[in-house]
Amino acid sequence: MELQHLRYVLAVAETNSFTRGAERCFVAQSALSHQIARLERELGAKLFDRTSRRVRLTAAGAAFLPAARQCLDAADRAVAEVAAAIGEVRGRLTVGAIPTVAAVDIPVALREFHRRYPQVRVGLRSGASEELVEAVKEGSLEVAFLGLPTTARPQGVNSRELARDHLVAVTAPEHPLAEASEVDLRRLTEETFVDFPAGTAGRAQSDEAFAAAGLVREVAFEVTAADFMAKLIRQGLGVAMLPSAYAPQLTGVATVPVLGAPGRVEYLVWSRAGLSPAATAFLDALSTPRA
Repeated sequence: MELQHLRYVLAVAETNSFTRGAERCFVAQSALSHQIARLERELGAKLFDRTSRRVRLTAAGAAFLPAARQCLDAADRAVAEVAAAIGEVRGRLTVGAIPTVAAVDIPVALREFHRRYPQVRVGLRSGASEELVEAVKEGSLEVAFLGLPTTARPQGVNSRELARDHLVAVTAPEHPLAEASEVDLRRLTEETFVDFPAGTAGRAQSDEAFAAAGLVREVAFEVTAADFMAKLIRQGLGVAMLPSAYAPQLTGVATVPVLGAPGRVEYLVWSRAGLSPAATAFLDALSTPRA
C-alpha cells in the first residue's frame, strides 16, 4: 500500500469529489480513480459510493480514513524530524482559532512565521473552542487559540494562558444604550440578543453571568462569526456581549461597559502527544518578544 494512494483517498473524502480530489493532488482524474480502485481491490472493500451526483464514504471507507490520516501524518512527521535534525524546519502547521482572538494578531503571526520558515505549509481553521480542543487532541490541529469562561480550563491538552478580558455590550450606534456610561445585566435582559450558538464556550461566558445573577435573557439570533453578529447589530436586530479587546475591531457599532460583566480567558493549546518541529518553532516564535 503506497502513501500516495492514502493521499488520494483523503483528498476525495475531504472534497467529496474525484474531480476536486484529483485537482488537489495535481493528477488526472482517471489516474486517481484507477489508483483508488486498485487500493479497493487490495483491501477487498469499496471505500466510496459513487453516483453521477455525489461521492461519499462507505462504512469501510469511514473506518479506513482515520488510520490512513494517521499514517500520512506519521510519514510527514518523520520527514520533518529528519529535516529538523539537520537544522531545517519543514512539514505542516495547521492552527486553529476562535473568531474573537485578541491577545495575538494571528494573521500577522502566521505571516511572520511563514517568512521565517517558508518550507512549512501553514494552514488555519476557525471554529468554536470546544471543537478546536478536540481537533488538537485527535491531531488534525497542531495548536489552537481559545477563549473560555473564567470558570473553565482546557482539558486533555497542554495550555498557556495568553490574556484575561471581560465582555462589553455591543449595540447599534443609534441604540438608546449606545451613549450610556455603563449598563447592568438586569437592564440588558430587556434587549434581544445576538450570540454564539448554545453549548459553545463563547455563549457560556454570557449565559453563566446571567444565570448567576438569576436573570433570563432572550437570544433570538445564534451565529458563529462575530463579524456577522455586527451586521445584525447594525440593523438594530439585537445587542451582543463580546470581549472588550476584540470589540474595537468591529465597525459601525457602539460598545458599553457592563456592570458585573462576565470574564473570559484566552489560551494557546497544543497536544500532549508531542509537538512537530513546525509547531515547536511556532510556539517558540510566539514566546519571543518582538524587537
